[in-house]
Amino acid sequence: MPNSPETNEPVEVGSLNLELLQSISLAVAEARDVESVLQMIVAGLADKASCTLVRVWLTAPGDICNKCTLRTECPDQKLCLHLKAGMGRPTNPSSGDAWYRMDGDFRRFPLGVRIIGRIGATGQSECLLDTADDKEWIGRDDWLHREGIRSFVGHPLRFRDETLGVLGVFTRESLEPEKVNWLRLFADQAAVAIANARAFEEIEQLQRRLELENEYLREEVRAAQGFGEMVGESAALRKVLDQIGLVAPANTTALICGESGTGKELVARAIHERSRRKDHAMVKVNCGSVPRELFESEFFGHVKGAFTGAIRDRIGRFQLADRGTLFLDEIGEIPLDLQSKLLRVLQEGTFERIGDERTRKVDVRVIAATNRNLEQEVKAGRFREDLYYRLSVFPITIAPLRERPDDVPLLADRFLEQACRRLGAPPLRLKGRHVESLQSYDWPGNIRELQNLVERAVIGAQSGPLEFELPGDRHDSRQTLDATAKSGSGPKAVLTYSELKRQERDNLLAALQETHWRISGPAGAAKLLGLRPTTLASKIKAHGLRDG
Repeated sequence: MPNSPETNEPVEVGSLNLELLQSISLAVAEARDVESVLQMIVAGLADKASCTLVRVWLTAPGDICNKCTLRTECPDQKLCLHLKAGMGRPTNPSSGDAWYRMDGDFRRFPLGVRIIGRIGATGQSECLLDTADDKEWIGRDDWLHREGIRSFVGHPLRFRDETLGVLGVFTRESLEPEKVNWLRLFADQAAVAIANARAFEEIEQLQRRLELENEYLREEVRAAQGFGEMVGESAALRKVLDQIGLVAPANTTALICGESGTGKELVARAIHERSRRKDHAMVKVNCGSVPRELFESEFFGHVKGAFTGAIRDRIGRFQLADRGTLFLDEIGEIPLDLQSKLLRVLQEGTFERIGDERTRKVDVRVIAATNRNLEQEVKAGRFREDLYYRLSVFPITIAPLRERPDDVPLLADRFLEQACRRLGAPPLRLKGRHVESLQSYDWPGNIRELQNLVERAVIGAQSGPLEFELPGDRHDSRQTLDATAKSGSGPKAVLTYSELKRQERDNLLAALQETHWRISGPAGAAKLLGLRPTTLASKIKAHGLRDG
């Protein structure tokens, strides 16, 4: 009784018969992944049915054409048969023959080339019941004679008029036509098992992809609840909205630039939602939070066993975003030596998973964002120039909040409404003094800082009035109210937004006229108003003030 080549333990070997093949078929049908199906096919025929060598090739795109031993015989280098499983019973197990190797000379067969390739191309079985009569089918006569091979049977693995691959069986016995027919029935059932396993794998892959997409969508909902819709009426925001309207219908890459907290992700989402890809996912990658050693796996995925800890296949972000949009936040954080891999995907739309020889093609629109000056990064040698130009086909720059004072009260009012609803607090509203105070601050943390400040104020208002505790370096420009109070006329308890804007405009104009339109310096209007020169310049522009 021979030993199993894998376990070196005795196995029960029987003669090739219909009942044995049916029992193997039933076992194979229970497998739910292609690799298990193939291994059960070759192990069942080799160990239990006393077949000398069993191999299975599956049809797939050409992948190793440059080093394939049959390259000169290949007609088009598009499709070929890939050796996926093999097992045998050599006469001398210690001879060193590659009975299990998947990387031998015949790991690929071009369709239509030699007997295996002809079976794959025509879908017709081929049998040699006496190998001594025909040497065309084999390239190693020494192996043929040493192992005493008498017969070869090759059957196509066909499912619904498609040839999935080829089952090749080598035996030391002369096979009767009846046994050849039994093997054909077995091959048909094996093809069904392979097709079913592929369907199960695809369902599992789609389920994992759906779970990831749902996770991304939940993150987007949380982000949307935080920043809400794009709120504001400043000229800077209107310019951004116009740019979104221009670039969204196109399929080009876009680069969103701006300080942290200005809402770059919100702009990316607006582009995606107005594009033809809106029915597919927008997948986000925060490049600054991905460990350097995991960049390739994060972007492109990996196959099981590619490295320690890779216990299952993993879909990368590019494949997950196929037909959708990939948002690469903080693109400037990608290590320089990995930027070439990203450039290849952007230019060619192709990539390989880690540990996989198969080249995959994706249709992904990339939107990148950064708070760095990438032109300076290129000059400093920290960012590839060709990648920068590939990303910045359509650049969009978001102005910081300090340059958009008109948007501050609108955003604060929206955040106030959201925070009250989220925290279960009674409705609150901004007063004139709140608006003036918020507009006077420079907002180094931009919209995100404003949102956090409003939420803290709502929490504090549970035990007192609504107050905004600005950081210590804020610039309080309440001269208008102070001057009115000193005059004894007494301001209204609450000013409307339009009244406040008009009052601020008059106050700015008075200060500019008094300082002869000097903005900065000890005798400038900024010093008189208690504002930073940049803030005053933004307010002058927002109110449309001009000298003379």
